[in-house]
Amino acid sequence: MMAEKKIEQIGNIKLDLTYYSGQDLYCDGAVEDELLDIVKNHTRAEFQQIIEGRKSWPVLYHLSPLRENIVDWIPMEPDARVLEVGSGCGAITGALSRKAGEVTCVELSKKRSTINAHRNSACENVTIHVGNFADIEPGLPTDYDYICLIGVFEYGQSYMQTDKPYETFLNILMRHLGPGGRLIIAIENRYGMKYFAGCQEDHLGRYFAGIEGYDKEDGVRTFGRKGLEKIFAACRADRYSFYYPYPDYKFMTSLYSDDYLPGKGELSRNICNYDRDRMLLFDEKQAFDGAIDEELFPVFANSYVAVIGEGFDTSFVKYSNDRAAEYQISTRIGTDGTGRRCVSKHPVTEKAKDHIRSMGAACESLKQRYAGGRLEVNRCQIREEADQVRADFEYVPGIPLSELMDQCLEKDDLEGFRTLFREFVDRTGYNPDYPAADYDMVFANILVDGDKWTVIDYEWTFGKQVEVRELAFRAVHCYLLEDEKRTKLDLDWVCRELRISPEQAFAYMEQERQFQKFVTGQRRAMGEIRDLIGNQILKPVKWLENYESAGNVLRLQIYEDRGGGYSEEDSYFPEDAYRGENWIETELLVKGDVQNLRIDPAMDSCVVKVHELRWNDRDLSVGDKRLIVTNGRVAAGSVIFPNTDPNINIRVSRLPRQEQNRVRMRMEIRPLPESMARDLAASIKKLI
Repeated sequence: MMAEKKIEQIGNIKLDLTYYSGQDLYCDGAVEDELLDIVKNHTRAEFQQIIEGRKSWPVLYHLSPLRENIVDWIPMEPDARVLEVGSGCGAITGALSRKAGEVTCVELSKKRSTINAHRNSACENVTIHVGNFADIEPGLPTDYDYICLIGVFEYGQSYMQTDKPYETFLNILMRHLGPGGRLIIAIENRYGMKYFAGCQEDHLGRYFAGIEGYDKEDGVRTFGRKGLEKIFAACRADRYSFYYPYPDYKFMTSLYSDDYLPGKGELSRNICNYDRDRMLLFDEKQAFDGAIDEELFPVFANSYVAVIGEGFDTSFVKYSNDRAAEYQISTRIGTDGTGRRCVSKHPVTEKAKDHIRSMGAACESLKQRYAGGRLEVNRCQIREEADQVRADFEYVPGIPLSELMDQCLEKDDLEGFRTLFREFVDRTGYNPDYPAADYDMVFANILVDGDKWTVIDYEWTFGKQVEVRELAFRAVHCYLLEDEKRTKLDLDWVCRELRISPEQAFAYMEQERQFQKFVTGQRRAMGEIRDLIGNQILKPVKWLENYESAGNVLRLQIYEDRGGGYSEEDSYFPEDAYRGENWIETELLVKGDVQNLRIDPAMDSCVVKVHELRWNDRDLSVGDKRLIVTNGRVAAGSVIFPNTDPNINIRVSRLPRQEQNRVRMRMEIRPLPESMARDLAASIKKLI
């Protein structure tokens, strides 16, 4: 007997409640009420501001537009039929609706489905079935073009109560694919590099849970590539492709494939967990470089997108949608009808179409400037079809100039680096009076093939003269920010070579900060949002070093951030900083390019009385939140640190700076047991 249909309408969205039991079997509590309030009373355009203001992992996870990147790259026909299993709060549903003709969602929770419906209420082609998948599945069509499981397959044993739940789940889903249909699985790799480096397992919140092997009662499990392939083989799904979203599938910025794997130096944004504290056991960038060298990247990629069915022509995608809306684009590498590689850039938003169109004019102006010189400009053709626009580029072979420079630095061949740099200045500085300049003429955007140098990306080309020394200084500045290992390069030599004074260098760096604000539209970067959420990065290696130093927890460590974040490589231990057993008294010299300064007064939980903290001639107060950020609890002039990594951060970029700046500090340090420090911090919080 057929169940009686129960339909609820929210905007254009249909909620099919036919199989809803009347009770949500899982719920994240008050945060779902918060999300519902947001989507009912705010537009998508306001989400980014809300994310930055709420400083909440669930709000970021459910509302970030970057979540859509995981399906945005998939080419779908306008009449495609899509099944989304586990649609949750609709982070992916809207993107699928814009790409396909019809979207059917299945979701166990009515609360989450209601959030989805309000969030995507303008979509006219979406139906959400609320209830248990096992009850809903028999009535679903068997001709879907795409079935999407984004962060869902790992819960297969919760869906299927069988001895082989993942095989059962996959076999059932494959019955609903039409001829030529594809099944898309986005899932974490249990052997992802981030888990070895110290991230907790995403679902269980335990360190090394996937690596060591899941417990039977865990209710969730992820797989390595071989583990997924065994499941596919058991289901006779013998046609599949693997793609590698980076840093992971949740907030993907790049997508690689077996046809286009990452090169050394590309994987540098690895502090990518936002949900909880993590350890930092080693430098993931360097570890990835080694894995890439050994052709092991597919084994250690943090996430997979597995496509069962025919693969796609796209082999690489890079998203630049953490910018202002008018500059949000994606770059794709794929193959054309003849099998040759091709490159194209696409607008992510309607406002970005003019930015794509401007690339054609940029190409022509740069070709005219460098005509007769020794710098090639990659050809660009603007294509417009119906309401779509894209910029097509030739795929240029060669080695990035940045990689050649890295090779010189790795061999301590500074003269080789200087030769390449002078060649860069000579070639890019040709015809300097012509009113066209590529402001983003960085080393990574130039491919070298023998004596042929080609600039491949010039989206930030301006119709005016820009001094070559300014462009060259910016290229070096960006190069240094990308990798701590490049700090062996002497920036003072670069300034002397380009005849740039310290004042000019400071002005150029300030101009770069303003340019980034222009590009991002004042949006906070994902790293900044992570800092706002407030999860800690714990460094066991640092603790071991402290114990090895005769257990001396009273040790002052200084970190300097020049725009790329803090790192151990950019830290040092001032000598003779401690005056007596419990007093710090020292003066530091800080260069003008430092943007943030971090002071770690000790290596364990403690209370710190700040008697003096001075930047040049200005006294600073630890209670001034505009200038000082700390992971302790401030009370008057003291800070209680209920953790083993106490730090006080000075926002140097907000202070007047000189070429050399003096920081003077006098602090009294009293170690405390961590439990006592927590109690004190909690009591201070209540009083405040």
